[in-house]
Formats: sequence, structure tokens, C-alpha cells
Amino acid sequence: MEFFLIYANRQKDRELAVTGRIRRYLEDRGRQVAVRTGQDVPTGDSPAADCMIVLGGDGTVLQAVRETGNLHIPIIGVNLGTLGYLTEIEPAHLEESLERLLLGEYEQENRMMLSGRVFLLEGGTKEDWALNDIVISRSGSLQIIRFHIYVNGQFLNSYDADGMIVTTPTGSTGYNLSAGGPLVEPGAKLILLTPICPHSLNQRSIVLSSEDVVEIVIPQGRDGMDQKVEANFDGSHVIRLGTGDRIHILRSEKTMEFIRLNHVSFLETLHRKMSN
Repeated sequence: MEFFLIYANRQKDRELAVTGRIRRYLEDRGRQVAVRTGQDVPTGDSPAADCMIVLGGDGTVLQAVRETGNLHIPIIGVNLGTLGYLTEIEPAHLEESLERLLLGEYEQENRMMLSGRVFLLEGGTKEDWALNDIVISRSGSLQIIRFHIYVNGQFLNSYDADGMIVTTPTGSTGYNLSAGGPLVEPGAKLILLTPICPHSLNQRSIVLSSEDVVEIVIPQGRDGMDQKVEANFDGSHVIRLGTGDRIHILRSEKTMEFIRLNHVSFLETLHRKMSN
């Protein structure tokens, strides 16, 4: 690896102290380094980096993926947050980890992503993609959402709930986990559906094939009321829906490459993170 892009979160790396530490280490060893923070990201015309080092927590990794996804740069995260399921390097082992990176002592892990396309009742479509999850939740006043779910065109179930999380294995440690959904090995290829606070005792998460197509239809609410909801992609981009609108969610053609330095299993990592 010769050219590195450092994506730094100024709120996590105040004064860019860790950023400077990484930059000096790499440049002292003859590597080229570019630094980006916040919205200051390279365009598609920028020279392709061999690796993007993301400084922050899981939220920063998701932001970096969204803002540089079209550059197809393998990612490795430095955990400056709390749990950091998407990050690989702890600051205490920074130089050791960078040296292993330069020596090629790593593996690359391909992660699936989701694509969501909204079909509006009034005509037209909108679409976006997500590495972690697409969350269908209420918009505006507190209310229960009623929605119908189809899989591959076949009716699955109707829900009255606060929302629905459609997640990848990578996203299983995020909102899905908080909502009581299962944890999944991040390299797996499948889609999870987890209702948010369902108003029923027998509605639980559903595991689907990565080849399945999920359709969520927004019908009229209670007493024929119009419903207003939103589809949130990785917690950052929102598409609004209303009664009569629907969204198709399926495996995206996009993928994301994560660099792995630690030869430990997902279960070992999970145990360490959850014991902190």
C-alpha cells in the first residue's frame, strides 16, 4: 500500500492528534497520505487510495462509507468511540497495527449492502443504499405505524409497530441489536427484518435470503387516517413516504471491503466488546 486516505472525525479526534500521529508514521515510511474531515471528501476524479483509515466510531465509519462509497476504497477503522463494532484498531495498538498493514499482514472482507427504491403513489421513484440498515419509522407526531410486508411478491404479514428495521449482517450490531434482533456474523449473506416495538407478543425478527426482495407498503392507518413515515438509510439520508407509497429493499450491487488485521472470530470480538 502506497497511498492512504485518512478520514477523521473532529469531534472524536480533537486537535487531530491521532490523525497527525498516523500521518507522521506513514509518511516517515515513504507513503503518501491525504486527510479529509467531515464533508471535505474527495470526488470521483481524485486519485484512488489503496486504503482509507477512518478515525471515530461506527457512526463515522458509516459516514465515510456514504461519502466515499463511489471510490471503492478498502476501509479500516480506528476506534475512538465506545463499542466500535465496525472498527478494527484500538489506539493503544496503533503503530503495531499500521506496521502490519504496511507489511500486508491483513485480510479483506467483503460486506453486502442494501438498495432501497421508493415508489410514490403520485408517480416517480427515489432510491438510495445502506451498509447497515434501512429503517422505516414514523414521521411527525407519535403514532403507531401500520404497514404490510411482502417477500418476493408474496404477502408475509401486517404490522402495527413503531417501525421496521431491514438490516444487513453488518448492521445487526446496530439498531437491530437495540430492538432485540439477532446478532449475525458480518460476512454472512442474508437480510434481517426486525420490528420496532411491535404491538403484538408474537412478532419477532425474520431472517431472509440475501436474494429475497422485501416490499413494505404503507396503507391507511387507523380509522382511515393518512400515514406519514420515512425511510432512513444508515441514519443519515431520509426519503419520506405516505399512504399508498411503497419501498422495495434488496441486496445492492454495491459492496464494501473491510480490512481485517485481527485473526479472531466474530464471537471473540463480540465477547470482548460486550464485556467492556
